[in-house]
Amino acid sequence: MKEFIEKAKHIVIFTHMAPDGDAMGSSLALYHYVMDRFAKRSSLSDNKTAIAAGPQAEPAERTVHVIVPNAFAAFFNWMPGSAQILIYEKEPQRCNGLIAEADLIICTDFNDPKRIGPMGEKMLANPCTKILIDHHIMDERVRGLVDDGLWSEIHSHPEASSSCEIMYGLLTAESCQPTTISQEIATCIYTGLMTDTGNFSYNSTRAELYDIIAALLRAGVKKDEIYNAVFNQYSTDRVRLTGYALYRKMRIYPEYHLALITLSADELERYHYQIGDTEGLVNMPLQIADVFYSVYMREERPKPGTPKSRIRISFRSQGDRPVNIWASEIFHGGGHMNASGGELFGTLEQAVALFEKSFKNYLKI
Repeated sequence: MKEFIEKAKHIVIFTHMAPDGDAMGSSLALYHYVMDRFAKRSSLSDNKTAIAAGPQAEPAERTVHVIVPNAFAAFFNWMPGSAQILIYEKEPQRCNGLIAEADLIICTDFNDPKRIGPMGEKMLANPCTKILIDHHIMDERVRGLVDDGLWSEIHSHPEASSSCEIMYGLLTAESCQPTTISQEIATCIYTGLMTDTGNFSYNSTRAELYDIIAALLRAGVKKDEIYNAVFNQYSTDRVRLTGYALYRKMRIYPEYHLALITLSADELERYHYQIGDTEGLVNMPLQIADVFYSVYMREERPKPGTPKSRIRISFRSQGDRPVNIWASEIFHGGGHMNASGGELFGTLEQAVALFEKSFKNYLKI
């Protein structure tokens, strides 16, 4: 991977739609690493001015950009480098140009080009070197892309807690020492570890993960400040929406140890919904005794030229109770055994009907 980076002059780093903490953390950690080790200057924006880095400074034409398909939650605005990330929906023409000229594309925290929307088609059209860094299970279609040679290099480890865990291993591989990463990189990686494990409450039983956490703390990570920045900066509307969702919109299916929360576009607008306002909502029903499965559905209004609403669906479970197969086979999604996602184009009522028709076939009671 280092050799690919050294040879490249125009690098683009992608991560998935609705970027979460792991997506943000893994892409920004890699960006800072490339800048620290190879470019010695910031080039998230226009890349017009180089900062002198001694006789070995990189040529001025080297550029590195992080591009995300759509906006990320406001509670990630504090992350190092986040303020200058390019958002494809806001600047499609500029982003398309950067993707077309890239000679190295690195994808973090996703393995399916569909997960980056229109950017996926632009990525596939560029025959350049591509690297995948991810921890999600590959379905048959994605494995077909692998067999067709889409990726020049793959670091895929579904057993890992997060893509940030994999990224840490890559960025410290040369020396096997955490001192090779900066405090900025360590902060980004810790954010991904923390958020993708629910603050280390699930998918975090491997002892190696805590070795990494200890190393990140030694690298200067301020874990309490990170927690506060992510989880204690909610708006009043978000807290009220959470209360409404739990009190008015949560259904319990006691004989199946299952909970369902649905929120329509009208309901979200009533509480002035912002991206990220329902992050973590799907986990809350699992705090109820004898509830082992939780599903959350959120309606998005149709975009211009699109006749149907998109229903975003999140799945969570406890223990050895998989939800990824259910998400994949019924809702065109997938993910981890205990944390998956899917979607349906149609009405919220249709999504609920399909949910109720299918869940008996996928629950382990």
